[in-house]
Amino acid sequence: MKKKVLDRINSPADLKGLSKKELNELALEIREYIIEVVSRCGGHLAANLGVVELTIGLHLALESPKDKIVFDVGHQCYVHKILTGRREEFKTLRQFGGLSGFPRREESEHDVFNTGHASNSISVALGLAKARDLNGGDETIVAVIGDGALTGGMAFEALNQAGHLRSQLIVVLNDNEMSIAQNVGALSSYLSRLRLDPAYNKIREDLEETLRKIPGIGERLVFWGEQFKESIKKLFVPGMLFEELGFKYIGPIDGHNIERVATAVSLAKKIRGPVLIHVLTKKGKGYPPAEDGPEKFHGVSPKIEKEKDEPCFSSLSYTEVFGKALVELAERNERIIGITAAMPSGTGLNLLAQRFPERFFDVGIAEQHAVTFAAGLALGGFIPVVAIYSTFLQRAFDQLIEDVALQNLHIVFAIDRSGLVGEDGPTHHGAFDLSYLRTIPNLVVAAPKDENELRHLLYTAIESNCPFAIRYPRGSGWARVELEPFKKLPIGKWEVLQWGERVALLACGRMVKVALEVSSLLKKDHLKPTIVNARFIKPLDIEMLRGIVKTHDLIVTLEENVLAGGFGSAVSEAVSRLNTLAKIQMYGLPDEFVPHGKVEELFDYLKLTPPVIAEGIKKFVFTGNDDEIFRNRYSKIKRFLRATRWLKSH
Repeated sequence: MKKKVLDRINSPADLKGLSKKELNELALEIREYIIEVVSRCGGHLAANLGVVELTIGLHLALESPKDKIVFDVGHQCYVHKILTGRREEFKTLRQFGGLSGFPRREESEHDVFNTGHASNSISVALGLAKARDLNGGDETIVAVIGDGALTGGMAFEALNQAGHLRSQLIVVLNDNEMSIAQNVGALSSYLSRLRLDPAYNKIREDLEETLRKIPGIGERLVFWGEQFKESIKKLFVPGMLFEELGFKYIGPIDGHNIERVATAVSLAKKIRGPVLIHVLTKKGKGYPPAEDGPEKFHGVSPKIEKEKDEPCFSSLSYTEVFGKALVELAERNERIIGITAAMPSGTGLNLLAQRFPERFFDVGIAEQHAVTFAAGLALGGFIPVVAIYSTFLQRAFDQLIEDVALQNLHIVFAIDRSGLVGEDGPTHHGAFDLSYLRTIPNLVVAAPKDENELRHLLYTAIESNCPFAIRYPRGSGWARVELEPFKKLPIGKWEVLQWGERVALLACGRMVKVALEVSSLLKKDHLKPTIVNARFIKPLDIEMLRGIVKTHDLIVTLEENVLAGGFGSAVSEAVSRLNTLAKIQMYGLPDEFVPHGKVEELFDYLKLTPPVIAEGIKKFVFTGNDDEIFRNRYSKIKRFLRATRWLKSH
């Protein structure tokens, strides 16, 4: 059997001696390998299939790790990982303890920057370039950014600064007409016009010759012509936007032609100042289902088949429940508007877009703009529903405070992917939203225990008259349920699922199910805890909490958020003001970045499973000095009488 070219590639240096034929064979082998691994491990398929030749060409022209490549977003780094000594490890992609699906400095010296969010690569690369200049180095710095990420304002801030500083820097614009969904906006239209202009290179190359041929005045035009030439260029030559920002523009070139990519990069290395190379690629290249449906194959679950049209998704998810509920409500209320930041399908807003396209807006990868755009709509009398992943809403923290909450505007935030998201890892875990949201005045923060409660909270939010955030996890709820009619819930009121004694479990969101399982384990030791669905994190149900601390010895909080500043912290702050001797145990995410892996593996790793929590509660209740304190301070009769009086009042 003929040995594969890929088997000979252990570092980017191994590319240098390959023939053109071998390089093309390598591209085919890498595509097959990516499809094979992603079919087993899941991952970002279409984006990586689209950058195979581009990545090979980059490494062919550069000398990594001396030269630096900064990938924007980073989900398109699979080819880079395979070429930089991680070919065998790639089989562990996105598995607990295995390779990350994003660049990780901890993995390899070839990974320059840990990325997972869009539009920051040019800023990072410019910083590296300036550091090189100050240190007297000569390495080449390259930022690879997609046309989708270029819709983010941060990218333009960096382009503006790069043009001003004039440091040697290469920006590779990977133009595939897609981010995750179809790109939107004026920039996308501009790039489309470039793609459709087959004569751009000839115009640029032949401009001077054309001027010379004008009878009588041609030579003088050439002589006088720099100003005139620039004017003509602005009318006809692609890339004027970037050249006006101070970049030399190369392209567009075929991003699936390794030789052309390598030649363009080699040329750019010789140019003083910043250069932008515009490459055209096709997302999902080489895998027909992904080429035809790049949005569907952006991120896929394991076990795709080579000729299957659809990736594997759960039959029921919170995202779907939200999307369908919003359409139902939009049919009743014409003031409802849906807004997302390049995630229509990922957030479920594609359903609203299909039903009411005039009431749906995809603003591109621009979360800050999305929130403030919603503020303007709210001022105009509409009810914007802004659907953004938890990890991406972090980018709009200032806008949440200044443009929404400060003015108490009626905007609903549907925060998908809250808590642990699994294999995408630390850049995508929604670990911080309760902490950063509960600090904002006027904002209601809620988390549903199941799919029906998500519907009720969405209805409640739309019927309210204040900023309202609903956070819910990725994937399925408890089970396929028969959806109930909408019901308005009293804001700030919790739900008691089970009355018990001595121990109270206060849980929010997905952790309510964990609390029920903990209770089942405790019953084996004759402990029947009270279980509360704390569906409102802000405001807390202080009335219920006051009664619970008077009638229970131990309060246990359960949340899928960092403990620092989260739900448990909110309960602890409230309890400290109630003058009680009740103790508090808090279970949640630690003060660290949680790695990637299956959600169940991560819960086990973090010791957030029902058996571990149950053992912690039993240890606290049945052993140690705390139990002595309880026995000395509270008799069973006093607790019983206090509980009886409180229950009668409710």
